[in-house]
Amino acid sequence: MTDTGTLRLATLVGAVVLALLAGFALGRAVTAPTNIGTRSAAEVDDHLHPPGTEPHLHGGGVNGGAGQVAGLSVSDTGYTLVPQRTQLPAGTQVDLRFQIVDSDQRPVTAFEVVHDKPMHVIVVRRDLTGYQHLHPQMSADGTWTLPLLLADAGTWRLYTDFTIRDTSGQSLALTLGVDLVVAGHYQPGELPAAAGAARVDDFTVTMRGVPQQGAVAPLLFEVARDGQPTPRLEPYLGAYGHLVAVRAGDLGYLHVHPEAELVGGAIKFWLAVPSSGDYRLFLDFQVAGEVRTAEFTVTIR
Repeated sequence: MTDTGTLRLATLVGAVVLALLAGFALGRAVTAPTNIGTRSAAEVDDHLHPPGTEPHLHGGGVNGGAGQVAGLSVSDTGYTLVPQRTQLPAGTQVDLRFQIVDSDQRPVTAFEVVHDKPMHVIVVRRDLTGYQHLHPQMSADGTWTLPLLLADAGTWRLYTDFTIRDTSGQSLALTLGVDLVVAGHYQPGELPAAAGAARVDDFTVTMRGVPQQGAVAPLLFEVARDGQPTPRLEPYLGAYGHLVAVRAGDLGYLHVHPEAELVGGAIKFWLAVPSSGDYRLFLDFQVAGEVRTAEFTVTIR
């Protein structure tokens, strides 16, 4: 090859490299996160590490992640939820026991503490009533014991929300779910209509914002007490609020945690939903040492 040909080839290669570098820089600039408006689902993945310090979603594994529901499977990424029983009596408290086992059927015993607890259990009936947020105790052999009272007959979904270290030493957040059956006459309730405010005891909780598909949008919740000054919200499990969203139909699960500080006195979350449809939102908040749950229906078109 002549010197002229060599020079032309070098010039062409240099131009391609510069173009690739410029495209990479532009992509970084376009996807840089902001503190206003919506966020992409990928940006929310950053909030999974470390847990409890930034607003983030729980789920993880194959069926979880930012903007994707979790809890639809009893097994995920080699880990399985194994309950000792799935049939419970109505109106009687029982000790429900379960383990999380790995792909070799060995019980997992090392769980990370996330929001003050190594295991969060959410229970809700198939008609999206009877919500409970509970915290079982684990024995040395990896068996969790959960005192559980299900008042009404029907099929209930139990979600185990936890974080472990996988075989590579990385944090792995998972939500595994199983159905519990309570025998008796089942009278399903109608899903309440969508509304921007919810009543619980003498509190009114107002929701501002609209969840979106594929983009993480802000949701703010303002808590007021009838005829009294604005109540002082207290941290509960390391945050000013905990938000669980459950999709009607398949009971797909999202567990969202808020920004570390209140925003104008409101609890601020970032939430993405994966599809259109109806969702039931459950907001846990604490005032004067008592935890209450405000419930909302949201319809995504």
